[in-house]
Amino acid sequence: MATRNYPMCSVVPPYLLNALAESEHNNEDIRKSARHCLDFSKTYIAKRQRVFAELTAPRGARGAAAPRRSRGIIPDTLLKHIAESEDVDENTRNSAKRDLEHIAGIQAKYQQAQGIAAEQKTLATSSAPAETKATYRAVYNANNTQDEGDLPGTVVRVEGQKAVSDQAANQAYDNAGNVLSFYLDIFNWNSIDNKNENVISSVHFGQNYENAFWDPEINQMVYGDGHDFLGNFTNAVDVIGHELTHAVTEHTSPLDYTGQSGALNEHVSDTFGVMVKQRVQNEKADEADWLIGEECLMPGVKGVALRSMKAPGTAYNDPRFGKDPQPDNFKDYAATDDDNGGVHLYSGIPNKAFYLSAVAFGGYSWEKAGKIWWETMRSGQIPPKCTFIQFADATVDKAEELFGDDAAAIVRKAWNEVGVVRKTHA
Repeated sequence: MATRNYPMCSVVPPYLLNALAESEHNNEDIRKSARHCLDFSKTYIAKRQRVFAELTAPRGARGAAAPRRSRGIIPDTLLKHIAESEDVDENTRNSAKRDLEHIAGIQAKYQQAQGIAAEQKTLATSSAPAETKATYRAVYNANNTQDEGDLPGTVVRVEGQKAVSDQAANQAYDNAGNVLSFYLDIFNWNSIDNKNENVISSVHFGQNYENAFWDPEINQMVYGDGHDFLGNFTNAVDVIGHELTHAVTEHTSPLDYTGQSGALNEHVSDTFGVMVKQRVQNEKADEADWLIGEECLMPGVKGVALRSMKAPGTAYNDPRFGKDPQPDNFKDYAATDDDNGGVHLYSGIPNKAFYLSAVAFGGYSWEKAGKIWWETMRSGQIPPKCTFIQFADATVDKAEELFGDDAAAIVRKAWNEVGVVRKTHA
């Protein structure tokens, strides 16, 4: 397989996989599976650090990577499948036909510029609408491969198609739609890049693979089927919201994936992931459980979720993989070389600040707290190596700009309560 240049971020943190791999309460099969997932996770977390460094490198800087090529065009074969499918509605078929013609036109121009004669074969588009806001979704079966070179796999369900017999495929399709509608309806953000990029997913990745991740090298979601303790990833809309938000972060304020900025990167994904879940469940901030990945713990596990934004450090406590280690206050922050400087570990600190802000504002979390965080990420004021206090200051400033002094005071109080306090000098 060719060397990959880009990373993935997985929803199950490395410290949990490591605990599974080392616990004497687990049999060797479980420990071996966890070690396998951990090795895979470590490799691509290191690569994620590089991709965000590339995204934030000044143009022309020595050693800066060339901009990544957009991978937003759906393969011709997939468009043809949509255009000819009897399982999709007429508007969807017409849109696919239109896009096929557009791609063929671009290819013809390229071939003409290169002096290549090409016979154009396009489908009729006389009845196609002028434009559509629908974002293409397609779900594939990875057929249990763990070789990314084989992805996406075999097509299972495409945009506009009715439900299929593969329940994981249906869940991945529907929940991607929930995430996309959240961003479009609440923040007027179209798909993951605001340019209506298609969203591709592969289910059934690997053998007993206990994770789900966004792979930015091929711009798609990947889901394992899980094992004894962790699984059900396609049914967890907050997990899918978390992972797709990593892609959104690349197009708003890329945060270096290390140390405090990396923890903020993870925090932003948790924050928007949990808001998607709350919207799907129609829960106001004070009604929600603020859990991330509650669907992912299998029956019998002593815990409620992968993480808790309301009470970091309390999500699980099981001898087979230990106690949730997330601190909830900056006083417990300590530099570490593990997990890219604790990006999953310390995200709980800003997570709790967002929870406190949202509950204090009342109503739905995205109405004020979410809008403040979103506009902060869109402000251009977040540096790649952002610290917690810098991010806190930016959210306070944005709260004041959007909602006034009282809102700014609410957000500042939330950050103060988690120990992210601006120093004062006598």
